[in-house]
Amino acid sequence: MSLGAVAHSLPFLATPRPVPWQDNSSRVTEFILLGLSDTRQLQLLFFMFFLLAYTMVLLGNLLIIMTVRTDPKLSSPMYFLLCNLSFIDICCTSVTTPRVLVALLSGHKAIAFEGCMAQLFFLHFVGSSEMFLLTVMAFDRYTAICRPLHYTAIMARRACWALVAACWAGGFIHSIVQTVLMLQLPFCGPNTIHSYFCDVPPVIRLACTNTALIEWLMASNSGLISLGCFLVLVASYALILAKVRARVSQGNWKALSTCASHVMAITLFFVPCILTYLRPAGTLPPSKYVSVIYTILSPMMNPLIYTLRSSEVKESMWRLWRLLGYSEQIFTHGLWKVSLETVSGSSTFCKEFFQEFHT
Repeated sequence: MSLGAVAHSLPFLATPRPVPWQDNSSRVTEFILLGLSDTRQLQLLFFMFFLLAYTMVLLGNLLIIMTVRTDPKLSSPMYFLLCNLSFIDICCTSVTTPRVLVALLSGHKAIAFEGCMAQLFFLHFVGSSEMFLLTVMAFDRYTAICRPLHYTAIMARRACWALVAACWAGGFIHSIVQTVLMLQLPFCGPNTIHSYFCDVPPVIRLACTNTALIEWLMASNSGLISLGCFLVLVASYALILAKVRARVSQGNWKALSTCASHVMAITLFFVPCILTYLRPAGTLPPSKYVSVIYTILSPMMNPLIYTLRSSEVKESMWRLWRLLGYSEQIFTHGLWKVSLETVSGSSTFCKEFFQEFHT
């Protein structure tokens, strides 16, 4: 490949740099993530947006985890699953967002080949685990509303742990398959990824071989998982809606409101994933702006949609806040008292020392 062709494929580079391949048989050692925009003003705007969103994801989900773990009243299977969802959301955003923030702030867009594959693996690992967990949460709501007499026996704590472990195991198997298929492909150039993170659709387009079969395998893997989980979720909430429609009461209205918020959350997460993965990568270029929805917006909205609308969770958060405030007052008062005793003891020691010195 000539230097002119390389410069043409990397127009955003101000000065020439060594290319990571020498000929068609050599292997790419790094990729260039083009990001969301080349305009500096928009990059600063995106930096502020990603920083604010990532901060909200961390604070909101950590607050939920602390509240559920410290309040014995929130020991039901629903809150146990919500606590795991918060942990997955933190992991999901941490796979891509810190790298994006560094690139937007420093302008360093290169990522090593191994780092790109690792990011792809962990993104699909936590992403598919979240899909499976959302399906389990829908089953939990269906059991609580449609089979309330059997709910305690079906959703026992051991069963909840087994379901969560199955979600992580399913995500791991799915991600291993995706990564192994990707590592079988040769990458000899170009190396520019039209996205802000490494994912299957934009990366597989850079392979210098016929990828039709692998694209269909990956589309059937990721796409069918997304579509299958989404259809199961829609069916479960449709059954719940049919159940509560016949008996309208205050409790059923509360259940209906909860289910409506859950449907909004799964739509926000699953529809962009289905549009991204349920098609071969070579058909149409995936939109990098659609990826923002399921990598940033959905984890940011989950604490608001799932947990903070619950009066029980809000009351528990207020109790936790008052407990932390009371503990801080006790700590401050104790520290001040210890400081005064230390100063008083020091003064007494100094007085005795000078008296002894003068004598």
